Amino acid sequence: MSDPRPEATHPLRGIALLVTAVLFFVLLDSTSKHLSRHWSVSLLVWVRYSVHLLLMSALLMPRMGRRLVSTRRPALQIVRAGCLLITSWFIVAALQRMPLAETTAILFSAPLLVTVLARLVLHEHVAPLRWAAVVLGFVGVLLVARPTGDVDLTGLALALCGAGGFAGYQVLTRLLSPTERPLTLLFYTALVGTVCMSVALPWIWAGPLPDARALMQMTSMGVFGGIGHFLLIQAFRLAPASTLSPVLYVQLAWATLLGWLFFDQLPGPIGAVGIIVIGIAGVMTALAARPGANAPLPAQR
Repeated sequence: MSDPRPEATHPLRGIALLVTAVLFFVLLDSTSKHLSRHWSVSLLVWVRYSVHLLLMSALLMPRMGRRLVSTRRPALQIVRAGCLLITSWFIVAALQRMPLAETTAILFSAPLLVTVLARLVLHEHVAPLRWAAVVLGFVGVLLVARPTGDVDLTGLALALCGAGGFAGYQVLTRLLSPTERPLTLLFYTALVGTVCMSVALPWIWAGPLPDARALMQMTSMGVFGGIGHFLLIQAFRLAPASTLSPVLYVQLAWATLLGWLFFDQLPGPIGAVGIIVIGIAGVMTALAARPGANAPLPAQR
């Protein structure tokens, strides 16, 4: 059922596309953080998923037809998409309270949780280097949390819940990727997120309607996410996952830069060390992956 992927023979082009893709994901988070000052988290998440669904339907449905929604395991598709929806909601809620760089760093601890879940749920063998990365990543999270009390504890808890949902999403992506098309996986996340938020929104949001400017900014979230996902998929068609997975952590640098440019927020010395430690732990996890293992396309919000 899986579509054959072109041979990965252009690693430099793949790396360039991936660096650009994660920039768009940070632009999505930056816009979400800006809008969350004035608008409900639930409204922002609904608009983001709805625009993403409309874009995918308009651009892909005419070409792919039923293949876009054809799946062998619909139940797992729905659960996986639900995990991503939970992640999106918690991360936007965390961005209301925490700086962009620190929130992104907490989210990037998810691959370390995946290592634990891979051992407990998938019964995979975990190499000592990956366990060392888990311990190192936990230290990094503690440094970002700054036990001195500088970080909003509620925001930190929300970000950790988002990371937990993201870890579950990545484990399910690993289970589904051998039999499902990447675009089908992506479409179900947009579809389930839109349907769930459309049903829930009348019960959880009763605020004013956004004006034209705010609506355009909200729409841009779906555009940023859609472009980021498209570039991500193209990157992994041009270069192998073993080459690109460590490059994903460039997103931490983008988040730090845009957090400074847009919100005048820079991590303190301890927090900066924590972000670097989490990045190193994540790269160690990527490099310790078994050669030749079936690596799905990395999941992004």
